[in-house]
Amino acid sequence: MLGHYHGQVINYAEIGRSFGISDMSIRKYMDILAGTFMVRVLEPWYVNVGKRLIKRPKIYFRDSGIFHSMMFIENLHQLQAHNKLGASWEGFALESVCRKMERYNNPVYFWSTHRGAEVDLFWQCAGKNWACEFKYMDAPRLTRSMQFALNDLELENLWVIYPGKDQYVLSGKISVIPLAEVTEQTFNFS
Repeated sequence: MLGHYHGQVINYAEIGRSFGISDMSIRKYMDILAGTFMVRVLEPWYVNVGKRLIKRPKIYFRDSGIFHSMMFIENLHQLQAHNKLGASWEGFALESVCRKMERYNNPVYFWSTHRGAEVDLFWQCAGKNWACEFKYMDAPRLTRSMQFALNDLELENLWVIYPGKDQYVLSGKISVIPLAEVTEQTFNFS
């Protein structure tokens, strides 16, 4: 059941009803799964009480192979035809970027409004706000959501991570970078 929530906001009560147990029991099981590094429970970032923001966490399997196995995805052809392809990419790229940033030891979040503006990964470092958006597409373009995030979160930079080969700038503080080129030095926090 958690496989269907991969990359989405999780509803503990809905899962609890499906199993006939309380949402508190589901939360405890999720804590165990997070504590054993099976899943990442990504909390939402919210400080502006004037905005209608999403305030429930997202869930990701930390190992793409386990996620694919749970979804009965056995090869690349099946993955490319699966409706969870985008969520699979998002989870894989998110974990890759978090591993590259581990040396900073900062908590990470996602940000989303009820109007649809969002960033997949948000963190603070060196007194500034930073974010990543993960897109499974050939050539990501600038979106209104990215512009809203840049302004609302007062981002120093927003990186759009994708599976392509070219690195380019979408606007002054929004850059597109291939996941293969993300290194520890990518995120210059000075």
